[in-house]
Amino acid sequence: MKKKYDVLLILEGTYPYNGGGVSTWSHMLCNEIKNANFILYSINAQYESKPKYELSSNVKDVLQVPLWSPLEPQEMINYGKHFYTIVEEKEQLNEATITEEFVPIFRRMITNIYSDTRKAEDFDDIIFRMWRFFQLHDYKKTMQSMAVWRTFCSLVVELSRNTKEEATLNDLTFGMRWIYRFLIPLSIDVPKADISHLTISGFPVIPALVLKYKYNTPMIATEHGVFIRERLLAINSSEYSYFLKKMLIKFSESITELVYYKADLILSVNKFNMIWEKMYGANPEIIEVIYNGIDHNLFVPAPKPEALVGIPTVVAAARIFDLKDIITMIKSCHVVKQQIPNVQYLVYGDNNAVPEYTKECEDLIKELELQDNFKLAGYHSKPHQLFCEGDISILTSISEGFPYTVLESMSCGIPVVATDVGGVTEALDENCGFICKPKDYQEIGNSVITLLQNSELRARMGINARRKVTENFTIGKFIREYEEAYEKVIGNPTRQELPESESLYIHLTERKAMEAS
Repeated sequence: MKKKYDVLLILEGTYPYNGGGVSTWSHMLCNEIKNANFILYSINAQYESKPKYELSSNVKDVLQVPLWSPLEPQEMINYGKHFYTIVEEKEQLNEATITEEFVPIFRRMITNIYSDTRKAEDFDDIIFRMWRFFQLHDYKKTMQSMAVWRTFCSLVVELSRNTKEEATLNDLTFGMRWIYRFLIPLSIDVPKADISHLTISGFPVIPALVLKYKYNTPMIATEHGVFIRERLLAINSSEYSYFLKKMLIKFSESITELVYYKADLILSVNKFNMIWEKMYGANPEIIEVIYNGIDHNLFVPAPKPEALVGIPTVVAAARIFDLKDIITMIKSCHVVKQQIPNVQYLVYGDNNAVPEYTKECEDLIKELELQDNFKLAGYHSKPHQLFCEGDISILTSISEGFPYTVLESMSCGIPVVATDVGGVTEALDENCGFICKPKDYQEIGNSVITLLQNSELRARMGINARRKVTENFTIGKFIREYEEAYEKVIGNPTRQELPESESLYIHLTERKAMEAS
């Protein structure tokens, strides 16, 4: 029997409250790993009342942090701090303490973010000192103080003087609100664990940093879709002002560099991600690739449902939001319809993830007169049967890690038409389907036509796809490699010892907390 470690699994907007590839990955990990128990640290926009998944007995606890709710997380959830302690911290804190002790740290942070020569070790020291301050003082009162607001406004205006656009009051308000929300976890205590395991190399690193500051807990970062790449795509395509785009990009880059600097082990789900990791300072010696795996005994070839027999059918499993580029998928359907009028696209996934984007998709479906050809079919309760409804499957994402939908389709013997993003080509090759350029709906549509009109090619590719999964991407291999990663990081963490004065400080704050209880 292997020793079981306590792992703080840190998630954002995914497991256990929402679906998607990271949630699938997390659910497999929590159900199948034999040498770990899990504490889920779930960061969400709003408070979630009920998990979407039935949690394994390996999950010891779920710690939820709603970052964007009207109430502060600590006003809604008990994180182990008595109410009278919270009130006492508010009452004892004054502007003089904020100005003398916190503002210099805050000023360092903003200056570091905007610096062209920033260093991850400097940012680490800043975050450590912020966390140390919030061990003794109230977060909300500090961050909402006039001293902090005035420092932020004067400093960012000064640092942005030579940019294309001056900051408006609205820009400054939005910018400070982002900083306030992103840093909330600095004020929340984290349960002790043997390992922290990040599922995204971004702002959710904070609880992992807290564990490092308190206990030198080793940290693993699993990179699915590259956080910083996806942030750059989203920010650059947003309607934010130039000032806000620049600030959010620089803040995101600083956090990503800090994740790579502090991680003891970086586990990428594909080789493509390693390019970005190295670009942002990750040590190549601590990067390894562990491919996602699936249950090939569950995802098996099966006959097409009787109602769809004779109908050329394309299936997809995708949440309806911009990174999945459903707009391009709809346009490809329009291309296919010109030659195959009765083609049917069935897209299974959450229609409510981004309502505005769903409406944009629905409007395009009407505009192109595809109401009878393209269906946003919503949630599918049996994903292992989903792909067998189609003759082929499709993925049109502009960013991916190592998509489960491609592996699941291949395991079911269904060939795939997919965009060349992330690790797609590390699973899918020309023997199993077609690889297309992102956003090229004409090429995607033509590939769909080729497969739908050639049953012999579909059959041959389906056999090859199934074989490739069973030989390379099984759940057993995936779980074994993660168990080995946990053993490795426990046995050889790159410990960064705290100075004696800082260790003493932490000891004193812990003693204070014990006395308060």
